Amino acid sequence: MVRIEPVIRELPEKRLLGAQLEMSVAANQTALLWESFMSRKSEITSVASKDFWSVQVYPPNYFEQYDPAATFFKWAAVEVDAVDAIPEGMELLEIPAGLYAVFHYQGLATDPEIFRYIFAEWVPGSGYFLDDRPHFEIMGDKFRRNDPTSEEEIWIPIKI
Repeated sequence: MVRIEPVIRELPEKRLLGAQLEMSVAANQTALLWESFMSRKSEITSVASKDFWSVQVYPPNYFEQYDPAATFFKWAAVEVDAVDAIPEGMELLEIPAGLYAVFHYQGLATDPEIFRYIFAEWVPGSGYFLDDRPHFEIMGDKFRRNDPTSEEEIWIPIKI
């Protein structure tokens, strides 16, 4: 069973550039999104770091009742310093500043157990509430697709 204590961090506003798709847990199109984005990432100039961002933008009441068919927008993106030009088919996403619970996760990105733990156990017992801002994972040098030793950071927006 997964039990990870997060670090609570204040995130400054971030500017990302990438591609998005509307999807649901039941009709997951993450692989398609990333394949499409990765084939065009070299078109992005002013990249701030080599990390990749997997961002979920949920509707305001998404977490009130779990429904695997409920849709949200998922982004494949990179952080940018400036936006000189936006490649066709890509968009700018601004993530507002705010408080986040940051979970350092090691394991398969496709294992739903970490998210079950976060939303069913950690959030209800934490003294925090989910905030209506983007959720995201930052995939750095230690991220390995389909590898149980892969590492990433899971950022969950919270408020007191």
